[in-house]
Amino acid sequence: MPNKKNVLITGATSGIGEALLNRYVVSGHNVIACGRNKQKLAELAAISYSTLEFDVNNIEQITAASERIDEELDVLILNAGDCRYIQDPINFDAELFADIINTNLISLGSLLKFFLPKVKKGGQVVFISSSASIVPFPQAEAYGASKAGVDYLAKSLRVDLAAHDIGVTLVHPGFVRTPLTSVNHFNMPFIIDASDAAARIFNGVQAKKNYLHFPKRLTLSLKLLSLLPAGIWQRLISSGSDSSETDSKDNLPQDSNSKEQSKYIDTKDSKK
Repeated sequence: MPNKKNVLITGATSGIGEALLNRYVVSGHNVIACGRNKQKLAELAAISYSTLEFDVNNIEQITAASERIDEELDVLILNAGDCRYIQDPINFDAELFADIINTNLISLGSLLKFFLPKVKKGGQVVFISSSASIVPFPQAEAYGASKAGVDYLAKSLRVDLAAHDIGVTLVHPGFVRTPLTSVNHFNMPFIIDASDAAARIFNGVQAKKNYLHFPKRLTLSLKLLSLLPAGIWQRLISSGSDSSETDSKDNLPQDSNSKEQSKYIDTKDSKK
């Protein structure tokens, strides 16, 4: 097909990542599916251009995977992520905090080191962040901080890559229906299907948008909420969130990849 693109997606074994894989494949593009779930990758091999098995926290595995890519990439989608909650702020879980920061943010340094040089002139890098970074949510100290870091990374990198004619798209999904969000025990307003999220991301990337956020009923509400005095939005957020009973890896708006489920997803996706 004309304008067939080479697209690499991390966290492609479930959630938003898998939905994106299907969307790009249906549109006739070559997709390199990445993840840690060997069995799922074997299933996806039938429709993928190729598959790469690696842990985003293992630089040796990332290095080996990158050496298997001979093609230039048109689109690099960094979607893999994890989400867990800090349930006791006094007895702060430093190990959990470090794990989430490493998986969602620090790992991007390794992925960019080895995959960004393969993105062609005129190509795009897509960061799947989360609408959870718009306002602070209870118990999201680790997840929210990691996604806030992703936001800054994407915006800063966009400035520096402009000279190389490589675009950067930052994505703020809201709640997305995935296996991970199915275990959440709190209200997830305006939740959408992963296929819907993938379609919105696909169309936005095709249009080379710098920033995507959806569903706007949620994201615009959060943006307006962030403009209110701190005391007001803190009360509203606290009264509207009850995540104390959940310890899923993806709840706040975004990611869909859990270490224990099938490897990194993204977008995965609960509270972004």
